[in-house]
Amino acid sequence: MKLGRAHSSILLLVRLLALAISLTLGTAHADDYSDVAQLLREGKLVEAQTRVDRHLAAKPRDPQMRLFKGVIQRETGRPADALTTFTRLSEDHPELPEPYNNLAVIHAAQGQYDKARVALEKALRTNPSYATAHENLADVYARLASQAYSKALQLDGSPQPGPARLALIRELSPAPASQARPVLAAAPSTPAIKPVAPAPTKPAVVAAAPAPAKPAAATAAVPAPPATPPQPPIAADSNRDVELAVRAWARAWTDKNMTQYLAAYDKSFETPGQQSRSAWEQDRRLRITGKSRISVNLLELQITVKGNRAVAKFRQDYKADALAVLSRKTLELVRAGDRWLIVKESSGG
Repeated sequence: MKLGRAHSSILLLVRLLALAISLTLGTAHADDYSDVAQLLREGKLVEAQTRVDRHLAAKPRDPQMRLFKGVIQRETGRPADALTTFTRLSEDHPELPEPYNNLAVIHAAQGQYDKARVALEKALRTNPSYATAHENLADVYARLASQAYSKALQLDGSPQPGPARLALIRELSPAPASQARPVLAAAPSTPAIKPVAPAPTKPAVVAAAPAPAKPAAATAAVPAPPATPPQPPIAADSNRDVELAVRAWARAWTDKNMTQYLAAYDKSFETPGQQSRSAWEQDRRLRITGKSRISVNLLELQITVKGNRAVAKFRQDYKADALAVLSRKTLELVRAGDRWLIVKESSGG
């Protein structure tokens, strides 16, 4: 009995010691994460690099530290190394949106907006509600549209805005509950099955032989209905093209790029107050270029496309100098060749 109690006490002590060690290591890792994050916020990149290297030497697969490593590489002027780090992290952990977002940051800084768009769309497939990726993708869409409009208008000689500065993500966010990995529960022990007494058998009843079936009357062959011709494929890119056009219009307004801003309007645009087109353009130039700073953000953008016409509805967050206005706006657009141009603009509703 004494030996059995001693053995049980030893097992209990071993388990408690293992738990204590596990909690200590978990706390140490959490401290490492918070320390590195603090060093990055303070701009102490060398010290942060030392902590990251030391941690990865012991745990080379740690995704948070690998994310820190890529951030440090990017912020110390080593974009190629950061690109490799984020690429490998996204391959090892395709469920994480942060590596894809940071790949997009590097691509956009190099002017490779198509690659940035692909990376951000992958990030949003892993987490559709990731706000930073949504904001970055909107900026990338605007840059792509701006490039397309400049090319269409042959504005290669006009000044272009610098590379997009997308938001870099430094820390992994906790996975939402809907994306948590399922935990397999232990199978319940199967209770012993009692043998079931066989049911008493009834005497077999001999069924009467069925009457021979009459030969089926020959039925005339019914011709198959003609195959329905396949519907013409819906232009899946129409909504995206309209969104690019609308965001390019907002970007040109923000950048006070009057050439691209006015080029977003079709020649049949309904000017307010029955102004002439030239008077309206002159009024817009004075209102826009007279501001020292303008910001136009589109919220809750909804697009409907019917043939060659489209409607874009959104909340417009407009800021200019000391003025800030949040209003609802509707743009009606028409397809003109491979472009979408504004034919009517209205506020409210």
